[in-house]
Amino acid sequence: QVQLVESGGGLVQVGDSLTLSCTASGGTFSRYGMAWFRQSPQKSRELVAAINYSGLRTRYRDSVEGRFTISRDNAKNTVYLQMNDLKTEDTAEYRCARAVVNWSTTVTDYRYWGQGTQVTVSS
Repeated sequence: QVQLVESGGGLVQVGDSLTLSCTASGGTFSRYGMAWFRQSPQKSRELVAAINYSGLRTRYRDSVEGRFTISRDNAKNTVYLQMNDLKTEDTAEYRCARAVVNWSTTVTDYRYWGQGTQVTVSS
């Protein structure tokens, strides 16, 4: 009965910043890896960023490295994605997900998914 709820998406312009939030209920949030994925009509689902249970290990896909930061606050059961210098190719539905292990970059390890929040970057 893990539930994940994202917020923070919206319509922005190239170069803008957004912070996405994902708050979890149920389960034991602090024991598991979390990740942000995105998908759009132009691309299949792809891993954007992942973070381990403690927040001390992260991984980013190359196209967002240096622009995006994933973080978590286990006391708030929340994971964040800070997105800077947004580009049109970042346009997608972003979903947070919780793994069933404490660290993963493998999509099949992610069993709980939020409903998604749309990020649209216009020029």
